[in-house]
Amino acid sequence: MARSVVYLVRHAKAGERGAWVGDDFERPLSQTGWKQARALSKRLLKKGATELVSSPYVRCTQTLEPLAMALGVPMLVDERLVEEAGFEGALDLLGEVSDGAVLCSHGDVIQETLEALVRRGMHVKNSPDWRKGTVWVLKRNDGRITSGTVWPPPT
Repeated sequence: MARSVVYLVRHAKAGERGAWVGDDFERPLSQTGWKQARALSKRLLKKGATELVSSPYVRCTQTLEPLAMALGVPMLVDERLVEEAGFEGALDLLGEVSDGAVLCSHGDVIQETLEALVRRGMHVKNSPDWRKGTVWVLKRNDGRITSGTVWPPPT
């Protein structure tokens, strides 16, 4: 059996949506968010992160930026991970990426994707956590995601 792991990251903390002036696409990480991004990078580096795929939103690409620099690999952007994209594209992407891939998306997409995976038989091993900076560790067995564990956001 071919087993692998994929990491699904909710972007780190960004400035308040209501306080941001301009296109929400451009809203950057806050200082706390940058600290979370650096902490996530260290942890995912130790876990063997390989390829990086992100929503094109600035707060998502910035979340993976420290890891991309540490790995020395390009970050791919994928429209299937944008806010309000739904879960279908994210499910397809989870089946396409290599072992150790790290995907960064938004709370709505992540929650809908995890709920769809549960409907398809995935076992969630701990209490769901939807906060910014969480990482879902998704275990694949012959291409099918069989279990998920969530790491709390770095403090």
